[in-house]
Amino acid sequence: MTDHSVHALETSLESGPSEHLYQSELTRRALRLAPEDGFFRSAIAPLTLIRVSETTAPMPCVTEPSLFVAIQGRKRMELASQPFIYDPLHYLVVSLALPVTGQIIEASPQAPYLCARLDIDLAMLGELLLEYDPGEPIDDSDERGGLFVARMSDSMTDAVLRLVRLLDTPHDIPALAPLILREIHYRVLCGELGHRLRDLAGINGQGRSIIEVIQLLKLHYAEPLRIEDLAAAVHMSPSTLHHRFKDLTSMSPLQFQKQLRLHEARRLMLSEGLNASTASHRVGYNSPSQFSREYRRLFGAPPNQEIAQQREATMGNLLASPV
Repeated sequence: MTDHSVHALETSLESGPSEHLYQSELTRRALRLAPEDGFFRSAIAPLTLIRVSETTAPMPCVTEPSLFVAIQGRKRMELASQPFIYDPLHYLVVSLALPVTGQIIEASPQAPYLCARLDIDLAMLGELLLEYDPGEPIDDSDERGGLFVARMSDSMTDAVLRLVRLLDTPHDIPALAPLILREIHYRVLCGELGHRLRDLAGINGQGRSIIEVIQLLKLHYAEPLRIEDLAAAVHMSPSTLHHRFKDLTSMSPLQFQKQLRLHEARRLMLSEGLNASTASHRVGYNSPSQFSREYRRLFGAPPNQEIAQQREATMGNLLASPV
């Protein structure tokens, strides 16, 4: 594996003066708009600000198509054991719904991890592709996947800053936010790894077919999986579907379905109070012991123990919070 993301981080160029000024203002605004740890959905619908004041253990989750701009601190994402690290000099793109593992690796109360997360609009990317020629396709046969890290540019940082500034003038949001969001999508599309989005954003193409397959898996995760049925639904051969699916997600459709099942079972136990046996059956497992083994492999502990730990941590945070 050519770990582009880690290599990019290790060989970072020093930021220029304008980039430094943009970053300083972004940090000040993010600290004010996210005054405590948590997720803050903004008045601009696709934009969420995130603040975390300490490093975290690795935590599996399913992430929808998103752009992550680290304003302060560093975070590590893993997709099928492949690491991607992003910081204020690099943004991260998750171009389709993916089961990943996230870990904040640089944060403190004095300098918390701050992040601007933007939902990616594939329809907007498709419109941009129809209107503008982003350049010749690049052969990235050794660097594939639906998740990648690329270097921030002054233009990209400036666009993100202008979007965040709009939160102080709400009356300007309806007129200006769509324009800036479009610009940010354009910057990603024309960035150093934007070619990875072109097949996904195109009206036709195998990338769009994989997105359809993922939607089918999300809708029918608890049902038995036949690769032949999925391939027929998107007019691909089973071998082509398997190969292209693994290119983009770093896992097979069966492995992807298994992760969806485990994440949903965890949600059912945490939010609805189901026991492990009931939750495993609800998501399609016939063997509780198999469910327990696979749950432990993904989340680091057997279901009952891991859920108890999560509830204890949540209660501890509540007790520690001021009234």
